[in-house]
Parts: sequence; structure tokens; C-alpha cells
Amino acid sequence: MIQLVERQRPDFVVVSGDLTQRAKPEQFRQARAFVDRIERLGVPTLTVPGNHDVPLYRVGERIFNPYGCYKKYFSPELEPVYRDEELLVVGINTAFGWTVKDGRITIRRLLEVEKILRATPESVLKVVVAHHHLIPPPNFGTQRVLANAYEAIDLFSSAGVDLILSGHLHQAYIGNSEEFYPKGRPPVVILHSGTTTSNRGRGGEREANTCNWIEADGKSIVVSHYRWHHSLGRFAEHSRHWYPRQELVPYTLEGLEAPGRKAEPVPARPPATPTATI
Repeated sequence: MIQLVERQRPDFVVVSGDLTQRAKPEQFRQARAFVDRIERLGVPTLTVPGNHDVPLYRVGERIFNPYGCYKKYFSPELEPVYRDEELLVVGINTAFGWTVKDGRITIRRLLEVEKILRATPESVLKVVVAHHHLIPPPNFGTQRVLANAYEAIDLFSSAGVDLILSGHLHQAYIGNSEEFYPKGRPPVVILHSGTTTSNRGRGGEREANTCNWIEADGKSIVVSHYRWHHSLGRFAEHSRHWYPRQELVPYTLEGLEAPGRKAEPVPARPPATPTATI
């Protein structure tokens, strides 16, 4: 992962929760050291807590100080906001001490986020980050979306959010708001991250490591799913998805060029072992 950041030099990295397995101080120290390596490359980051970052078995902490270790090693701010002239990233905490797995967005936070979004120029790329998912995953049983998901999507789609990032289910997938919460509006792209740094991938990504690479300009967004390939010894692009920006009128890709970095040389593949000679 560090090599991928070194090679492609993103402008920004989002860590969408579950920094630890059991919210232990040593696990947080290791996670902090990992994120510090990214930031030492000159790449800013934004993190939000996940449900695994709240103590599960240390009941006293879970009730009275659920974010103690997270605040000590990462930030006292659980819902950070990053902004510059081209980008707005708004963090939302969906992991609460009295829930085991499911998450929720509070109405209070939605009202705060609405003010931030309404005050942001239309040209700025608007991104929301929450650990828990707002649309259901494909073929994943009875997993529920987070509480107040409908209200959140209604707000985000009307306020011009381009992209929602989440990372709870250990499986990468992508969709949009109109597929699940139709309002007749330009859709918001909803992107869920798989498991990047552990062996807890699920579904078609069982024991596979994945992450997402996002590129955007003033007209459109390209999302690439990256997967770790043992034969290559690195992350490589697995699939690519291209969407218009939410505020584009008419909402279409016609006449656009996809944003993206120039093709770069990559390490040579290991020689294949022939299985037949013809």
C-alpha cells in the first residue's frame, strides 16, 4: 500500500474506519504509524472511526469512553472536515459504543453537514466519508444499511454531493443513489472499499486486499478498483468506472474526456511457465 502511494502520489488519502481489530492501544499505535508513513510522503489524510475502533469486550470503556484510544492516537475530532479550492471531504461518525455492528447517522450531524455543503461552491468536488454503508452490498445476505440512510441520501443528493465513501463490509462495490433511493435527481456515486490491509476480505474478495483510486476533474469522476496480485507483487487496477459529476447538466458523459494520469511504466511481470508447445 505504501508503495502504491509512493508510485502514484495521490493528492489525498481517505481511511474509512476499522483501523484496528479490537481497539487496543497497541493496535492503534500500529495504525497510527502506518498512516504517518503516508503523511510523511506529503500526502494529507482523513480518517473516521469504525465499529472495530470502539472496545467490544472492555465494557466500561465501551459505555463511558468508547473513543478514548481513537482520540489519543488519531484525533479528538471524530468527524473531521478537509477543504481546499477544489475538494471538500466531510467525515461522519457512524460508529457508536452501544451498537455492535450496525451504524447510524445522527440528524444533528446531517444538519451540520447540510450547512457545510450549502456554503460550498458548486465547482468544488464534494465527498462524504462514513464507515457504514448507505446502500446494500451485492449477494451479501441480510446486512442492513445504517440508520437514517434514506434521510442522508436525500440530503446529499439535493446538496450536490458527488461521492460517498464507506468501508464496513470488507467487500468493494459501487452504485449510486438513484438505484436505491430514486428521487429523479442526478445520482450521487456511492463507493464502498474492500479490505486493504488485513486478510478479512469477504464475498468475491475473500482473503484478497483491495482499495480504490479516484480521479476527478470539473466534469467527471473515474473510480478504479485496485486488487493485490500475488503474481505481480503489487496492487494493480482490477476494474474502472466513469461517471459525470453530480452537478453536470445534462447529466451525461457525451463529449467528455475521462480524467486520469498518464500511463506509467510498471514492474515487469514474472515470466509465465509454459504448459504446452505448439
